[in-house]
Amino acid sequence: MDSIDRMILRELQSEGRLPNAELADRVGLTPSPCLRRVRQLEADGVIRRYAAVVDPARIGRSFEVFVCVELQKEDRATITAFEDRVRELRDVVEAYRLFGGQDYLLRIAVADISAYEHCYTNELATLPGVARLTSHLAMKAVVAERPRPVDG
Repeated sequence: MDSIDRMILRELQSEGRLPNAELADRVGLTPSPCLRRVRQLEADGVIRRYAAVVDPARIGRSFEVFVCVELQKEDRATITAFEDRVRELRDVVEAYRLFGGQDYLLRIAVADISAYEHCYTNELATLPGVARLTSHLAMKAVVAERPRPVDG
């Protein structure tokens, strides 16, 4: 990947629907070679997908909670059962397995505190192998949805 590929990635991360002709102009190429580079970045898996960034408030999901999860035990069966079930929960918008004191970090997006209480009681608390759930409410987003750096 060279500097032009990196410029293409920066432009597409900030505006994924950028027409090829405009993208080519911004990175100093003609449209044909620019499109070939984009297609190669897609084929190589560098560009995994294109997506729209949605305003959570406009879709009724502006109440976000970060939940730290500790498992009772960390054997393969428990981890597999827990992760399989987490993937099924529509209110979980991100989930990470962690090193350190907590086993997982979940980001939950719901309408309000009542919806979160329902999610907590009926879904999170019933996840396989859970020993403890700790909820954290975000005061504000300091950095959110920043494009990944693509510099050398």
